[in-house]
Amino acid sequence: MEAARVEAIEWSFDAVEQAPSWFEELLTVYSQENRLIGHGIFFSLFSGKWLPEQQQWLSHLHKISRRYHFDHVTEHFGFMTGKDFHHGAPLNIPYTPVTLNIGRDRLKRIQGACECPVGLENLAFSYSLEEVKKHGDFLERLLEPVNGFIILDLHNLYCQAHNFGLSFEALKELYPLHLVREIHISGGSWEDSDAMQGRIVRRDTHDNAVPEAVFIYLEKAIDLCPSLKYVVMEQLGTALTTTDSQATFRSDFLRMDQIIRNKNRMTASLNTFMPLPLSIQPRPLEDIPLYQQQLELSDILETAGSFDTLMEALQASSLAHSDWRIERWDAAMIETAASIAQKWKKK
Repeated sequence: MEAARVEAIEWSFDAVEQAPSWFEELLTVYSQENRLIGHGIFFSLFSGKWLPEQQQWLSHLHKISRRYHFDHVTEHFGFMTGKDFHHGAPLNIPYTPVTLNIGRDRLKRIQGACECPVGLENLAFSYSLEEVKKHGDFLERLLEPVNGFIILDLHNLYCQAHNFGLSFEALKELYPLHLVREIHISGGSWEDSDAMQGRIVRRDTHDNAVPEAVFIYLEKAIDLCPSLKYVVMEQLGTALTTTDSQATFRSDFLRMDQIIRNKNRMTASLNTFMPLPLSIQPRPLEDIPLYQQQLELSDILETAGSFDTLMEALQASSLAHSDWRIERWDAAMIETAASIAQKWKKK
């Protein structure tokens, strides 16, 4: 900041109830320069039932968008585990016409609240290789009605590459890269699988240095995304408590900055993703059977005491032999989903 190397700020506007005065001043400066972007965490885009917390989230976004000017606003893909979906982990959903229409309905409401371009971030987590292969196409169809864009999180791609044995070259073919307006880079962690001995799962925990592979991804991805406008580095503040971690964070940022400068791309973005005329239905779209399945899955993941009991509960649930296709889920990823859900569960 002091060296004027930070050209834009991405703010998780729904993560902090009251920002300190110095940060509000910072937001104002970047907002006035059209260099402030908003990133939501807790909306739960695919919740099958419209919840009061979602309406409150939209009202907050509407209010904050009048106080600060966002160049764009984004949210996470998936639904949040937990009974109210606002104290849980973002996990995948079945790719069906029902979830597609719910997602489109919610994106329209987000755009109606902020009145600026809207986008979604690709997932780090998938239950199966089949889901990985469908994710990019589903994102493209989801975003079409709002002229939306993608945050291509390269560490999320790194997780998918490791967890499902894919290369960056294979993954890039699965995404509509012409829709990428923003790129994220970050670090994460490794977790040994008890369900599959010898298997190690990559997690998107934002608590470590950016891997070398992600920097290599960044050098490649910039040239593949003609509408790219922002590159953002993420790391949890709780992971920056030591002198070494702070020095590594600074070094990673400067390396990211140098990669961007070396590309020296001065041309304007191909697509500005400006909002289209909206037609928002008065009543939010719902699917109660989907909502009940989400509640059931959340409860199973959050309360399972062992992998065996987790699998027994899944097989006895309404998700069995359904559009969720749990029979094709990877055992290590089911175990990881439970670990994520239990970590995020509100105490």
